[in-house]
Amino acid sequence: MKVLLFLMMMALSVQETSAQQPNATDVLGAAQKANKYFMTKHADPTLPTNVGRIRPSSLWTRAVYYEGLMALYDIDPRQEYIDYTDRWANHHQWTARNGIKTTDADDQCCQQTYIDRYVMTKDNRMIEHVKENLENQMNTGKIGYWTWIDAIQMAMPVYSKMYRVTGDRRYIDHAMKMYTWSRDTCGGGLFNTAEGLWWRDADYVPPYKEKDGQNCYWSRGSGWVYAALVKVMTDIGRKDKYYKQLKRDFILMSEALLKCQREDGLWNPSLVSPVTYGGKELTGTALFLYGMSWGINNKILKAKKYKAACDRAWKAMVNDCMHPDGFLGYVQGTGKDPSAGQPVTYTKTPDFEDYGTGCFLLGATEYYKLIKK
Repeated sequence: MKVLLFLMMMALSVQETSAQQPNATDVLGAAQKANKYFMTKHADPTLPTNVGRIRPSSLWTRAVYYEGLMALYDIDPRQEYIDYTDRWANHHQWTARNGIKTTDADDQCCQQTYIDRYVMTKDNRMIEHVKENLENQMNTGKIGYWTWIDAIQMAMPVYSKMYRVTGDRRYIDHAMKMYTWSRDTCGGGLFNTAEGLWWRDADYVPPYKEKDGQNCYWSRGSGWVYAALVKVMTDIGRKDKYYKQLKRDFILMSEALLKCQREDGLWNPSLVSPVTYGGKELTGTALFLYGMSWGINNKILKAKKYKAACDRAWKAMVNDCMHPDGFLGYVQGTGKDPSAGQPVTYTKTPDFEDYGTGCFLLGATEYYKLIKK
């Protein structure tokens, strides 16, 4: 009798554990819900944004959304996603914000999606202005453009994607020079290899400290770099001479991020100093989920060590941040450090919603691939 009771309890425990585990169908459904909310709210993708002032919808916040949409299309290939993307890109004439002469990474971010669409169509019209823009920047001879770490995500994948579609190594060579300058030279080096995290820009390198004496590491800032490493390594492949360096940085970041995940599965805006702007935050969490899931999927990170962190992050993103209609809470507004857009809450609408949805979609789609196996 005792044996039978024990077996029944074990079976019930297994069922409960199984029921608690996210499944791929639910993950896809959540991604679709978040995207539908955004596309419904912003039915005309050509309209400019109006937050403080009018800006074209090719600005970086919207460009990050399209990065997420392209990732969603990869696992959920719906024509409406392509139509929505092409209407936006055609309106902006497949050109960087502020024209082909711009060297600002925020302006260049939209070109990631232009190249993604070129890969699908082989329509040269989609990348001819991208080539002009990158040629213009490379011809300046300057490498010290990425003075803030967000820029690494905004622009480095533009270069790696262009290398991937053309085979022209000038693109990836130049991108790596700019990355290395940001990593090792800007402000004395923005990547603290001893702690595996990045200072957002030269304003935050030592002697700057938070109130509790800790370094200031901004969640979404490190998230941008983490996402960029994923994209660039994907583009160049394991045999490329730069892969080992990027992989080493990726692993250092992964180990550091794992240590500062909150018990509820999210990450604080201030990664190691919760006394200064601790609390739930979606965008950094989504980018970390994106990177960790990719790392497991590509056998760089061990599932035994990182899978549970991914599961916790996803559950928290859905249970704590997503509203029934697809609106995403706990999205920190634009800025440059943990104090930006505070307080970050479940019901607060950030100044820009689009990049929050983009980050969510990146995390959701890579996690979907992880658990669908």
